[in-house]
Amino acid sequence: MELSLGRRADYAIRATLDLAHHPEGLRKAREIGEAMAVPTSFLPQILAQLVRAGLATSTAGPRGGYGLARPAADISLLDVVVAVDGEVGATQCVLRGGPCRWEDMCAVHLPWAQAQRAMTAELDATSFADVLELDRSLAVGDLPIPPELTRSSPPIAPTA
Repeated sequence: MELSLGRRADYAIRATLDLAHHPEGLRKAREIGEAMAVPTSFLPQILAQLVRAGLATSTAGPRGGYGLARPAADISLLDVVVAVDGEVGATQCVLRGGPCRWEDMCAVHLPWAQAQRAMTAELDATSFADVLELDRSLAVGDLPIPPELTRSSPPIAPTA
């Protein structure tokens, strides 16, 4: 099983991280796209959603650009994901693929919902100041990464 971000949330997180790296001034969409490998044709839509959600600001004109609407410490990963993808959580039954209703609740509903709540809580507890600090540490090789968390590590196997 793989849990991953959709393209919109991925690009929104990258754009927000770039803005967090540059709190002193405004950034052009082109600069953000180049720095974060986000297609510049898609980026204005993502940035507009962040502006509508109150997470970013937009200033028009030759000296304009985008910035964070509030400090990075006050913006969570969850804020950004919700801004572009909507509320986090399953709207369909995990096993049946149909709408999950109380009267048809499957046996997996409760543990799945608890796992979603735990993931949502972690995303909400992680600010962009935290992400920025981790990103800076990774850039200078100053952060020891446990082998089980690297991309090259084998998948997590169920415990017996």
